[in-house]
Amino acid sequence: MDKPILELRSITKYFPGIKALDQVNLQVYPGEVHALIGENGAGKSTLVKIMTGVYQPTSGDMIYKDEPVEFSNALDAQHAGITAIHQEASMFPELTVTENIYMGHHLKSKGRLSWREMKEQTRILLERMELDINPDSLVKNLSTAQRHMVEIAKALSIDADVVIMDEPTSALTMREVEDLYKIIRQLKDEGKAILFISHKFEEIFEICDSFTVYRDGKYIGDGKVAESSVDKMVNMMVGRSLDQMFPKADAEITDTILEARSLSRVGYFKDISFELRKGEILGFFGLVGAGRTEVMRVLFGIDKKTSGEIFIDGKEIAIDTARDAMKNGIAYIPEDRQEQGAIQEMSLNHNITLAKINDISPLGILNGKVQMDVTRKYGSLMEIKAAGWDVNANTLSGGNQQKVVIAKWLATDPKILIMDEPTKGIDVATKAAVHSFVSRMACEGMAVILVSSELPEVLGMADRIMVMHEGTVTACFERDEADSEKIIKAATGQVQEAVS
Repeated sequence: MDKPILELRSITKYFPGIKALDQVNLQVYPGEVHALIGENGAGKSTLVKIMTGVYQPTSGDMIYKDEPVEFSNALDAQHAGITAIHQEASMFPELTVTENIYMGHHLKSKGRLSWREMKEQTRILLERMELDINPDSLVKNLSTAQRHMVEIAKALSIDADVVIMDEPTSALTMREVEDLYKIIRQLKDEGKAILFISHKFEEIFEICDSFTVYRDGKYIGDGKVAESSVDKMVNMMVGRSLDQMFPKADAEITDTILEARSLSRVGYFKDISFELRKGEILGFFGLVGAGRTEVMRVLFGIDKKTSGEIFIDGKEIAIDTARDAMKNGIAYIPEDRQEQGAIQEMSLNHNITLAKINDISPLGILNGKVQMDVTRKYGSLMEIKAAGWDVNANTLSGGNQQKVVIAKWLATDPKILIMDEPTKGIDVATKAAVHSFVSRMACEGMAVILVSSELPEVLGMADRIMVMHEGTVTACFERDEADSEKIIKAATGQVQEAVS
């Protein structure tokens, strides 16, 4: 079609102390997949919330199906045919899959809720998506990837004309990503408009037709994906060329600081052994479900091991709780920053000093001045962009939230830093900043475990790479011998190398 189904003209949005959007434009056409590209903090999430009625613009116009519209809330947008699938699954864990899918748009018969029809429609939706999920399953019992697929099923149940997908592949396996692409192509063939937000350029070039770039809350430009390139898009995003995404410095690797011997946790992983040395970045790679996160949770005392030993500086230690791990100089940045990393309704000041609270509370009384000094020191070190240290974490972009979590654990002055998917869902510039920080910490003698599902990240940053498949280590590669083919074969269980 010649006309966009959804158009935003000169949209501006103010928050106290911040201009989140400054005269931005966007056009989305039926039967097209349109990429919205920008760093964290570029204004993408704010714009999505305006399109879905969560926020109202300070000024500007939104034209939907040739008519000016103003949505007072998310239900108004949903009833009009605009729905969003968010990066962090926003579901009701104690409710069933069916109840979640039809929340806010229940099917009725003779004025009463028709649970039989909703359950049947849920079953049809899940079959269409080739998902082996029971409609009666409680969402809390589903994996993260399954929850994301249920979110997509909910969007399909609404039969929306505009579907917004915010980092939809962040928790999906390669197979699930391919399944999602099939669904997106089906929606496109049906004439739906898809707004696709992603930091992964391979996804944008695989599935998107056109793109729009924002930077610092401003519209930078747009174009056809087929006529552009990664270098051009990155330059538009950050205003400069990113020649070095992985600034790996040569750190001095010295003595072994951590050793795991035959660690096992029944049902999750078995016989995991490795050494971690001072100044080393040890990568852990694997596909979703490989067991990497489960190993890290045991190392940090969140879960208990079934068997095996953990040694620090050559001495066997018992890590039964996170407090035990912290006392031994271990810090853990979890994969899920929103649920496990930061407390969203708490200020940056309190978040950054949370893990250090005992040290700044002599005789049990919090020293506010020392607390703010710690926050400023580590918040500034991580270059967190915020209106102030007293704003809540949930007011920040995803990349800045991740920086808050890193600052919190850096404040504990750890000897060992475990980072689980530290760049998941953040933009290229913030990724480069995180990578630079990791490299700098290694040069200062810190030992780092880097868990990542992004192959370029472990290849670019790790000194050694441990590869896991279905709860076991299938290979260990030195930096100079690792390549994509070897790692993928080990991660899919096709090849098992002798692990030293």
